[in-house]
Amino acid sequence: MELINREEKVGLVLEGGGMRGMYTTGVLDVLLEEKLFADAVIGVSAGAIFGCSYMSEQHGRGIRYNLKYIKDDRYLSIKSWLKTGNIFNAQFCYDELPNKLDVFDYDKFAENAAKVPFYVCCTNVDTGKPEYIRCTDFTKEMDYMRASASLPLVSKIVYKGGKKLLDGGTADSIPVDFFRSIGYKKNIVVLTRPEGYVKEASSTAKLLKFRYKQYPEFIETNMKRHENYNKSVAAIEEYEKNGEAIIIRPSVEYKISRLEKDRDKLKYMYKLGRKDAKAKLNELKSFLEIE
Repeated sequence: MELINREEKVGLVLEGGGMRGMYTTGVLDVLLEEKLFADAVIGVSAGAIFGCSYMSEQHGRGIRYNLKYIKDDRYLSIKSWLKTGNIFNAQFCYDELPNKLDVFDYDKFAENAAKVPFYVCCTNVDTGKPEYIRCTDFTKEMDYMRASASLPLVSKIVYKGGKKLLDGGTADSIPVDFFRSIGYKKNIVVLTRPEGYVKEASSTAKLLKFRYKQYPEFIETNMKRHENYNKSVAAIEEYEKNGEAIIIRPSVEYKISRLEKDRDKLKYMYKLGRKDAKAKLNELKSFLEIE
């Protein structure tokens, strides 16, 4: 990654959304092709997972392994959930896949993360608050990635760094304000929902209250998640009006679930991400102060 000296540092913020993240990987592949790099990156859940391949400069990796393994029960399945407690099989997704089947470039990630800070957002189950964790070496820190993408109810709590962690999107789905607070006043924000989307209250409230009854702060955060999400989107749209953000999000509404297994739908979202990113290339280059 070659950085330029900018008047203001620019962050790249990647929302989660499970398999809707195929949109994000389409956007990121275009950024890689055009050699467009921000000064720091933060990913939430799927945004973190696909953001790390951007950081390791492995073009096409996100769409490639998902198309190949999406229907493999070892990757994502009810069978895995019943057997291991994780609907995304932890051993397969965070060991066998990156270490054997579609090898993650740990060295290139570490090289780039030394100059472009990469953060993963998780939710602290005890406090219900977000944890923004800078990662520099995924040979040692992969559990933070796993925690960020561990969906409540269908994933085990991840114990790492003396904390109990789950899905980052619970506490902060789009952590632009965190980035602004640490000096990245301008941000490129990749969302996985189209303009006009409004998140509604959780339909699993009773299950959440039963499953996490010993963690009242976590329950409270889950109950307010839709309100916080909608406030974040409104704030980001205001930042964009003020020239402090560029939002890239699906230009058309398309029905795809966060646990989608239809390869054609995954390909569609990937291509849509590429299309929408290309449509904003001139704007992105100007925002990044690239001639």
